[in-house]
Amino acid sequence: MPYFLNRLITALFLLTTFSLAQQIIEGVAAIVGQEIILKSEIEQFVQTYAIQNKINIRSDKDLLQQLQKQVLEKMVEQKILLAKADEDTIKADDRDVDKRVEEHISYLIQQVGSEGKLEEAFQSPMRKIRKDLRKETMERLKIEMLRRKKFQEVKVSRREIEKFYQTYQDSIPSLKETVNISHILKQIKAGEGSTQTALQKIREIKDKIDKGVDFAELAKEFSEDPATAKRGGDLGFTKRGDFVKEFEEVAFGLEIGQVSDIVQTQFGFHIIKLNERRGEQIRTSHILIQARPGAEDAQRVIKELNVLRLEILNGVNFDSLALLYSDDENVEKDKGDLGDWETDKLAIPAFKEVISNLKPGEISEPFKTDYGYHILKLNWRREPRQLTLTDDWDQIQQLALNHKIEMEYSKWMEKLKKEIPVEYRISFE
Repeated sequence: MPYFLNRLITALFLLTTFSLAQQIIEGVAAIVGQEIILKSEIEQFVQTYAIQNKINIRSDKDLLQQLQKQVLEKMVEQKILLAKADEDTIKADDRDVDKRVEEHISYLIQQVGSEGKLEEAFQSPMRKIRKDLRKETMERLKIEMLRRKKFQEVKVSRREIEKFYQTYQDSIPSLKETVNISHILKQIKAGEGSTQTALQKIREIKDKIDKGVDFAELAKEFSEDPATAKRGGDLGFTKRGDFVKEFEEVAFGLEIGQVSDIVQTQFGFHIIKLNERRGEQIRTSHILIQARPGAEDAQRVIKELNVLRLEILNGVNFDSLALLYSDDENVEKDKGDLGDWETDKLAIPAFKEVISNLKPGEISEPFKTDYGYHILKLNWRREPRQLTLTDDWDQIQQLALNHKIEMEYSKWMEKLKKEIPVEYRISFE
């Protein structure tokens, strides 16, 4: 298989989310040391790949077999690397794992729409989804750490870079249209009217609780947390650091069975009940009512952005206004600069559409995405072209380094396969 296609399959394998729960074992595909790889795991990954890339692999037998073979080999390598990582006592940082898990879960929820839909898609409660994803993330980080440790000293000389370019010049991908963009983001936050409406609603719920109405039944009926409402608001056992500060301070201060007053966080208004305490962990339930922005809140944001746009057009520095007014969480580091992007790789469709109508230096009108309202500045645009040693030395150097590491990795993997027994039970020929 060509070098760059092999790199693509490897990247897709490492980045693909963990599979849906498999209940029926379809047979063992391979045994690696003491670990097994199921045929069902391979089929699930291939199907996920097909969905993500919108292809019908079942109609192309050769492609299907190629993917099945590639996936099996990558799974075998993963099991071998995990065994080697354990042998070298490599451990992933728990805090880093937890952070990545929550980021991944947030991404998945964003893709499907809610925690409830995520549970439905995976046919598992959030607790199990987190547990499975944590295991996958822990293993992936251990493998990354092992590879970094093994190949961190690999370097490429100038002669090696030039030879790499001469050898692979025809297969090195060309640079697609690239843009450099900056933005100012204003999130649509609930104004005073929306906030008061939500506050009145949760006060009425709190009054019902004070009069003896069952907490769980009220959560099922009124809570706006879709992942917990159907369970009567049950959040399960958690430890310090799992919740935002305002929620946590109240929750850990309750007595068993006690119901809190109304608590406001970035997510809305909560009523919290402490159900159990187990050492440093607590099991709580909550009812959430969100202050939902209305049409008047969106119009207020559009007006604010139009004022900022006019100031920029009149000569005020874009970066300084982004730093003062943007709601992007990274603004203190990047001052609104979103960096360089290949146009067709911009994940937000509205960004692609807006950029297509801008000339370098122009500022867009306010437009809406799932994150809020933006104004966008196109700093520059580069047309598609081939990479050259003269203009793109750093990028070619990185490609050459990656290639050398992969060659070293292949030799190392062959050596490891002789140390750790691998038994194949199926063949995709």
